[in-house]
Amino acid sequence: MNSDNILPVLKKNKEIELTVTGRKSGKPLPRPVWFVLRGTELLLLPVTGTDSQWYKNVLVNPQVKISASQHALNGNLRVITENRRIEEVIELFREKYGPSDIKKYYPKPNVAATLPLE
Repeated sequence: MNSDNILPVLKKNKEIELTVTGRKSGKPLPRPVWFVLRGTELLLLPVTGTDSQWYKNVLVNPQVKISASQHALNGNLRVITENRRIEEVIELFREKYGPSDIKKYYPKPNVAATLPLE
């Protein structure tokens, strides 16, 4: 996994494609998601928290692929369930996308996820 190529690309993007493996179908399931970077860590906030389908899929198979502007990276997504750390991720999302959009689009931010890029 080489983050050197994708990190500058991620810094310019507001959205990435997250591909997870379906927990029942076993098929790759791509979807556009918002993200934030903290150093070399990519952070995600499932829109409907623990009810989000991609989150449920990651619990079964943490192997994911992220893509942005013809760059892709595979890795293992780790879930964040500690309230203090979830709050930190929500705050980073508010800074990047604005508090009103986060409130509108993320009705149940009760979990987050992290993908180390190095």
